[in-house]
Amino acid sequence: MNATFSKREDSTAPTTDSVDRKPNQDKPVLTEDLLERLLSTRSLDAYLNNEEVENRELTSYLFELLESRKLKRSTVANDSGINITFVYDIFSGKSKPGRDRAIMLAFGLRCNLRETQRLLRYVGVSELWCKIRRDAIIMWCINEGLNRVQTDDELCRLGEPTLLSSDRLR
Repeated sequence: MNATFSKREDSTAPTTDSVDRKPNQDKPVLTEDLLERLLSTRSLDAYLNNEEVENRELTSYLFELLESRKLKRSTVANDSGINITFVYDIFSGKSKPGRDRAIMLAFGLRCNLRETQRLLRYVGVSELWCKIRRDAIIMWCINEGLNRVQTDDELCRLGEPTLLSSDRLR
């Protein structure tokens, strides 16, 4: 599928994912506030028992994204350019993608920039950083609603390694 996606919602939101929501809470909790509470607490147990701290897995986040967009894993595999077996293994928790595959997966899931950054954190790899030329191109493409194929075209046009070609090398 080579369709251009419309600009993704929330793509202008901070890429540090600085706002989280506590369950059943309307007011967002800033990550900076949570860090301040953590560093000032005398009891680590009390902090960890706070409901603002979550122990979330990559797979639950992936399924949340999948369900919110009413997508199928086969569609995600096709749109991301990742082998369908590997996509199923990622969703089941059997495999963990590298950075470029995680970015490709974000394209397949039609993630905005904030969701992409969060996905990268759940995978345990570095977030996209606008000071790195290739990352800046990818960030711009996500913000503009381009798909993975169009993003690879931009990367190639600007002399940077594409996502799909770098994926094949790993």
